[in-house]
Amino acid sequence: MDYVRLGSAGLKVSKLCLGCMTYGAPSWRDWVLDEAASRPFIRQALDAGINFFDTADMYSLGASEQVLGKALLDYSRREDVVLATKVFHPMGEQPNARGLSRKHILASIDASLARLGTDYVDLYIIHRFDPDTPLLETLEALDTVVRSGRARYIGASSMHAWQFMRMLGLQQQHGLAQFVSMQNHYNLIYREEEREMLPLCRELGIAVTPWSPLARGVLAGTRKGQTLRAGSDKPAQLWYDHHEEEAAIVAAVEQVAAQRGVAPAQVALAWVASRGGITAPIIGASKPHHLGDALAGLALSLSAEEVALLEQPYRPRPVAGHD
Repeated sequence: MDYVRLGSAGLKVSKLCLGCMTYGAPSWRDWVLDEAASRPFIRQALDAGINFFDTADMYSLGASEQVLGKALLDYSRREDVVLATKVFHPMGEQPNARGLSRKHILASIDASLARLGTDYVDLYIIHRFDPDTPLLETLEALDTVVRSGRARYIGASSMHAWQFMRMLGLQQQHGLAQFVSMQNHYNLIYREEEREMLPLCRELGIAVTPWSPLARGVLAGTRKGQTLRAGSDKPAQLWYDHHEEEAAIVAAVEQVAAQRGVAPAQVALAWVASRGGITAPIIGASKPHHLGDALAGLALSLSAEEVALLEQPYRPRPVAGHD
């Protein structure tokens, strides 16, 4: 496994991040694995040299954090792993149990730490942009989290580039802890981030850790058989399967994979990982071959001709994944 700096920060992370939305409580989503079924994947990731793990408070309403935290404590040393969690989405029915207010952020970091079984996270991420809270209130609360030692670094997730730049500017203006990473939606089927967000992050030295690099399995060919997740994954049903060029992109991935004698997932991940400014794609794993394919994709080098073939069918499309 190769390790790289998280953007301009001194923190070193593996070039793959294990996303842990799949682990927690099947009662939350029917495709989620319970603790017993989840732990082997976390162990497999550690054995492969992955030191970067991403979860969120809203995944299984906290159970994902509990499962991940227990496994990491059992299988590794806390100082050897880079642990990220996120805040924004509702954690209850009450009006203050969501968003990026100072009240919710400070309550949420304490709750996340308790579930994870640690006294700090390495990366605390705002899961989405909150239009209902003053930006400075959010940024000052995040600064409090960092200065109190409860998070080493802070990051952001899917939003418009102007929103991210506005927040970065306020952080600089007021001497607050700066975002070091952007976790955004990016894959061969959804490339709108190339217009503004990716150039912005490259210019400012912000790490990019894209989610859904395989387009929820579309690029891996796993949704053809309508898996359990595909049948109930409402966000993916909105983001994918509605654009004419999508089939051509999938066909191009399959063509390159067949010529190389590898799985389509390896080709799709190799493309994302090789784009300029990408630090560590976030991959999920719920079957034994998933991590193997991801690791092999990381090692796969695509030719210029293959990249051109993969990219040619893409057409502009509406923004997806900011909600």
